[in-house]
Amino acid sequence: MAVTSLELSRIAATAADDKKATDIILIDLTEASDVCDYFLIATANNRPQLDAVVEGIEEKVRVNCGEKPLSVEGKARSSWVLLDYGTLVCHIFLPETRDFYRLERLWGDAPRVKLGLEGEAPSEAE
Repeated sequence: MAVTSLELSRIAATAADDKKATDIILIDLTEASDVCDYFLIATANNRPQLDAVVEGIEEKVRVNCGEKPLSVEGKARSSWVLLDYGTLVCHIFLPETRDFYRLERLWGDAPRVKLGLEGEAPSEAE
């Protein structure tokens, strides 16, 4: 079941939204990076929600795309979990950690993908 990197990214973003993640941003890095095509960045309000968002992404991507992450970093009592799917890297943060690292600002010149999700972060222009 072959899906594009954008389809995989949208499915992961939807899974994060389903678990009530907030400030969801999908950054298109296809022109800016050789590492991956997309960064998904989302915030969970607390550790249990962070775990639920990560599990939700893993399950929805596995069921809908037949993919498992190549690696998962930061699971045990971390305030930031990274799921690496090769073409997509998901960053799920607790609020303080997201504020500290500000990954979306590092990639500020890269375009954002509109998702139309409840938990999507407002665009810079809004």
